[in-house]
Amino acid sequence: MTTVIPFGPQHPVLPEPVSLKLEIDNDVVVGVLPSLGYVHRGLEKFIDTKDYNQTMYICERICGICSGIHGITYSRAVEKLFDVEVPERAQYLRVINSELCRIHSHLLWLGLFADGFGFESLFYECWKYREDVLDLLERFTGNRVIHSMSKVGGASRDLTKEQIDQILKTLDDLEPKVKNIEKVFVNNYTVKKRLVGLGVMSKQLAYEAGTAGPTLRGSGNAIDVRNTADWDIYRDLGFKPAVAKEGDCYGRTKVRIDEIYESIKLVRNAISKLPNGEIETRVKGFPTGEAVMRAEQPRGEVVYYVKGKGTKNLERLKVRTPTFANIPSLLLMLPGVKLADVPIVVLTIDPCISCTER
Repeated sequence: MTTVIPFGPQHPVLPEPVSLKLEIDNDVVVGVLPSLGYVHRGLEKFIDTKDYNQTMYICERICGICSGIHGITYSRAVEKLFDVEVPERAQYLRVINSELCRIHSHLLWLGLFADGFGFESLFYECWKYREDVLDLLERFTGNRVIHSMSKVGGASRDLTKEQIDQILKTLDDLEPKVKNIEKVFVNNYTVKKRLVGLGVMSKQLAYEAGTAGPTLRGSGNAIDVRNTADWDIYRDLGFKPAVAKEGDCYGRTKVRIDEIYESIKLVRNAISKLPNGEIETRVKGFPTGEAVMRAEQPRGEVVYYVKGKGTKNLERLKVRTPTFANIPSLLLMLPGVKLADVPIVVLTIDPCISCTER
């Protein structure tokens, strides 16, 4: 006989208001039904009252973790409508901002994940290292939460030589620290017993389910928006997507750790190739037409659709976030998992409900 129990939206372990109805047989999950809309804020409708420049500030507040990448993706979408060429220096500044955001997001997730399976000291260690990255973002963008440096036409903030030196020094200090916590996540016997073979999703199933980000690459799919024509600049920086073949919670953890190293490398390469010149192209007039822009957030692919009608206000803004894409995958991973392991599996998709429900 099966029983249906509510899981969320308030949790003692999960930091996000994920709401699921779990059908369990004894203590094993046999069915899952998601419930979305708990924290809906109506942001896509809110843009009706704002011009296309003010809409930037709304997009940056969709999520407090990947706010900078939201702003950059929106900027690039509107720039498509205007058909403007962004200065090369601004493009490199956007990469630096995006990869610093990715590092701090993955360190935040690793800490929450460690807390989820009971390693409190590891949780504090991860968040202690994350503070150094937040300090860099605060110096670059002026804020520790909303990392605003992009605008339609380029960048609103530049990096000084002192800031660049500080970024490089911090990354040099951070890399060996990440290696220390990697030993626990990857080699610790207790952690491996908890993660290996849990929440398995095959390579083919992950692809067919429309999975995104580290959840997709953790099942062996080397798919990353940074490796597409939309982001040629990443190819110039020697980008390679991080992939794991296990397809379980352990594989998804390894992907995020590998991505921290890759982001450190990308920031260093971007700084070494940072060109001189302007950081902004002046944009005049009002947006007309339709445009789509994709970007790789820490959680996966985000898609922005914008439609202009020749006025200062956009006619339509639509955002598809990576958590929305990963929830169907979560429903495929949970059947067969014990109830006590449900929070661990949910955490491995790095859910962001404020992103999803806007």
